[in-house]
Amino acid sequence: MARVPGPDRPIDAVDVHAFTLPTDGPDGAEQDGTLEWDSTTMILVRVHAGGRTGLGYTYGDISVAAFLSGTVAPLLRGRSAVAPPALRELTGRRIRNAGRPGVGA
Repeated sequence: MARVPGPDRPIDAVDVHAFTLPTDGPDGAEQDGTLEWDSTTMILVRVHAGGRTGLGYTYGDISVAAFLSGTVAPLLRGRSAVAPPALRELTGRRIRNAGRPGVGA
């Protein structure tokens, strides 16, 4: 598996947060012609390793944050942050039965 150059950096912590933000469309709603909504939920993830922090985000239901916190974050702690392909393979195996095309996508 490919590694990022440099010293090994074990993952110390994974923080997962969900923020539900109101939309600012007319009358507080947005729509795309098929559906209308009044808020958007952003899932923010911070991974801490070797004194550095990585940041990622996606949009989804608050259940995505619960899934990441309960299933994925514990799996990553202590693993090498400089081997992303290995982490992807590991998490892919773990989430297989949880719904890879669903909440685990």
